[in-house]
Amino acid sequence: MHKPNRIWNIFSKTMIGFSLLFFYLPIVYIIVFSFNGKRSLSELDGFSLQWYEKMFADPIMMDSVVVTILIAVLATIISTLLGTITAIGLSKCGKSFRNAVERVNELPVMNPDIVTGISLLMLFSALAVSKGFVTMLLAHIMFCTPFVILSIMPKLRTLDPNLTDAALDLGCTPFQAMFKVIVPQIRPAIFTGALIAFTMSFDDFVISYFVTGDGVQNISILVYTMSKRVDPSINALSTLVILIITVALLIVNIVPHFLHRKKTPLETK
Repeated sequence: MHKPNRIWNIFSKTMIGFSLLFFYLPIVYIIVFSFNGKRSLSELDGFSLQWYEKMFADPIMMDSVVVTILIAVLATIISTLLGTITAIGLSKCGKSFRNAVERVNELPVMNPDIVTGISLLMLFSALAVSKGFVTMLLAHIMFCTPFVILSIMPKLRTLDPNLTDAALDLGCTPFQAMFKVIVPQIRPAIFTGALIAFTMSFDDFVISYFVTGDGVQNISILVYTMSKRVDPSINALSTLVILIITVALLIVNIVPHFLHRKKTPLETK
């Protein structure tokens, strides 16, 4: 009776192991070969930091890193502000209007990146806008804001509307009630939405490729252009991207837990 269950458990664990190996082996491969002692991308020859030294000494690579971080930070800040204000405003609207806006908000999330990229390219071309840093920033704000809204809306649905009404009855203006009552309660959702926006912006390639110009390129575009020739510096650059994304994901998972633990003793008093 227990033998089929045991076989199924072994099979499921084996499949999980193969899946993890399939997903993470390429990442491990890149990290290991970023410390390779020679130029080969398939044969190890000792430990060396020469490709990291070359990466940091290459002005083109460093410019792409600066552009990527600057775009990601600015897009995160602006999209978080827009997404938070929009989500709070929608929570106070009628159900039919809120549902309609939420369906529209889901379109950029569900839309394939290549369709979004081509649409923005045609829009900027029709408006005769010179493509470069500004167009890339606007594009990143556009596709990051819906993720912020999607992160905050579920949390807003769980709030007690009587708390806001009580704050207004006690003399708070709507602006004060938003920042003193609503925002503190949805702070973890705002933080999560901001980090999702940062991650989405930091590693975007398809949309950025269509809306950039004037020599402006982020890390993803640079890696794409470097992949056509053998250059181990691409492994060092990719490892840097992996490190930053990993840190962001750790923050997403650790900080809300820390804030919850910090808040719980106060709630129990």
